[in-house]
Amino acid sequence: MGCIRLLGGLLLAITATQAEAQDSYPNRPIRLIVGFTAGGPTDTPARLIAEKLRGSLGQSIVVENRPGAGGKIALDYMLSQPRDGYTLSLCTYIDATNTVLLKNPGYTLADLAPISQITKAYYAFAVPTALPVQDLASFAAHAKAKPGALNYGHVGAGSMPELVAKRFEQAAGVKMTGVPYKGTAEASMDLASGRLDFMVAPLIVVQPLLDAGSVKYIGMTSPERLTAFPNVPTAVEQGYRITDNGWLGVCAAAGVPTGIIARLNREVGQAVASPAYRELVEKTGVMPYAGSVDEFRQLVADTETDMRKLARELNLEAK
Repeated sequence: MGCIRLLGGLLLAITATQAEAQDSYPNRPIRLIVGFTAGGPTDTPARLIAEKLRGSLGQSIVVENRPGAGGKIALDYMLSQPRDGYTLSLCTYIDATNTVLLKNPGYTLADLAPISQITKAYYAFAVPTALPVQDLASFAAHAKAKPGALNYGHVGAGSMPELVAKRFEQAAGVKMTGVPYKGTAEASMDLASGRLDFMVAPLIVVQPLLDAGSVKYIGMTSPERLTAFPNVPTAVEQGYRITDNGWLGVCAAAGVPTGIIARLNREVGQAVASPAYRELVEKTGVMPYAGSVDEFRQLVADTETDMRKLARELNLEAK
């Protein structure tokens, strides 16, 4: 009986401590870890979300860039920190696909506590303006005339720029060389200079280069033409059944108290609904979106399932 009373007392103490932590949260700065370089399509929304959370939570939200390995360095770091809600991750679909594409990812989806989705994004097929092509068909013909000579940029195995490029290679019957970068900002600059021939590009990154006349779009992965780019035909229109999209969200590590997760979900949702955030992402063809914790958890799980199917279709082996 004494042991039972002792165990019960310990459980009550733990519960009381967790409740106190949730009630006082946050009482110090929060870190938001971003797995890609500053100025990229992950970093920019992260900084605006952080700015909005500063106001609603009453604490500083410090954005830390830890680029490399397709976001895995940042995620590993977040998972290594105390599970108290003070270290969060700007998570991406790559975190879910890495569990399929890496032999030893070092984590499973059960290690994550999804908080809220913040974007859904389609991509442009972009090439340097000087490249003598106008659409996907002419690019495919150009690539076939130079087998293996053309290259494309991506941000790591499992990233949408790599996966969609591989899908296009398969559908068009061409072969290119993939060049990995730590961030899409660096890759897009090489695209603009002509050091890269092709890129499946996040619009938020390459739009300034399009405006400057350095790159051109020859297709979109959206199922219909985007309102922001009505003159750019979709891949489907051009005979390629490619309608891939990626997402961004905010995640914590499993074990963070559910009350903290619920509060962060509400606050992130309000940040995503703000006019400033919506204006930032919508002008680049990205859709702002925030839903429930359960909805986001299901999206993360579905992404992993879809990646297993795509890996079989493309004969991708875990590295």
